[in-house]
Amino acid sequence: MALNFLYSYRGSADTFSAYRREMERFLQWSWFVQKKSILDHKREDIESFIEFCLKPPKSWIGLKKATRFKKLDGVSYPNPEWRPFEAHLTKKDHKDGLELNKATYQFSQPALKVMFGILSSFYNFLLQEGNVQANPIVLIRQKSKFIRKQTKTQIVRRLSNQQWETVIHLAKEQAQRDRHHERTVFILSCLYGMYLRISELVENSRWMPTMGDFFKDSENNWWFKTVGKGNKERQIAVSDAMLSALRHYRETHLRLPPTPMPNEQTPLISHLKNPHKPMTSVRPIRVLVQECFDQAASHLEKQGNHEEAVALRVATVHWLRHTGISEDVKHRPREHVRDDAGHSSSAITDRYIDIELRERAKSAKKKVIV
Repeated sequence: MALNFLYSYRGSADTFSAYRREMERFLQWSWFVQKKSILDHKREDIESFIEFCLKPPKSWIGLKKATRFKKLDGVSYPNPEWRPFEAHLTKKDHKDGLELNKATYQFSQPALKVMFGILSSFYNFLLQEGNVQANPIVLIRQKSKFIRKQTKTQIVRRLSNQQWETVIHLAKEQAQRDRHHERTVFILSCLYGMYLRISELVENSRWMPTMGDFFKDSENNWWFKTVGKGNKERQIAVSDAMLSALRHYRETHLRLPPTPMPNEQTPLISHLKNPHKPMTSVRPIRVLVQECFDQAASHLEKQGNHEEAVALRVATVHWLRHTGISEDVKHRPREHVRDDAGHSSSAITDRYIDIELRERAKSAKKKVIV
């Protein structure tokens, strides 16, 4: 039953991986801890599972990222180092010299929400198949005792204008000294200028981004086609600045004509050592961008901008997408930004409109204590 459920999500590697992780954790707890069939779980069993996840035994917690299976001669074997839960440090904790500790492991609120959603989908599947009579997740009346309610308006995790300008300026300076860094500038431009997710820069089982995905319509407008989250294809309007970055990258780094040919198969982001080979892992790109952030943070620190430097050191690659959206939604129609970003609704795009937050902050400055 669980395999049939997971099989229905095989179209997206990321989604399948997330669902498989949650299902395996739930099945292991059901069999080895609760010693019950998943078909017999009631509301109170699910609540016990949630409490178990919030404070799992140390033997269930891993201190390093380990793949679920190892391959030997083409055969997959269970990885003895894999654990259902994984402790990790934030960028700031790592830089501060803190060490991983099983005793301080925390199951985050976002992870809890994902788990609720996946388990509910699983029991809805069993319900439709006639295997259970009710969805025990739905029967939990007080989910608020596990999941904190968030305020309507939240601060978007993004770079400030000064941080972004410093990051891109230093990257361009490096590119002037060594043309191989033109690749870095182009990666930053794609993440910021087209709101791409890092996963949309690399080849996967469903899609290989190429230069041919840039195309011009009958009115000489440039677009970029990609396949992103949820295996959804979208077209992104290419700005003049992004087109300029594309031309510069192709001419200086790839030694190609300034604009792509129709159906050109040159990888969007090529392997550093082989321009004809696409990137297949996000990790090298993540490391590269984080190095840019660290370099910019050090530069800001030397200039006396301590707060900007500290904030930049905790930023992640995905913040560039947030930053690009947050800036563009100030002067572009919301619906246009929504479609380019691949948001499923305008409500998601609305989170990036921080006018209300700015007004609240402005009015708060006038408050007095004495």
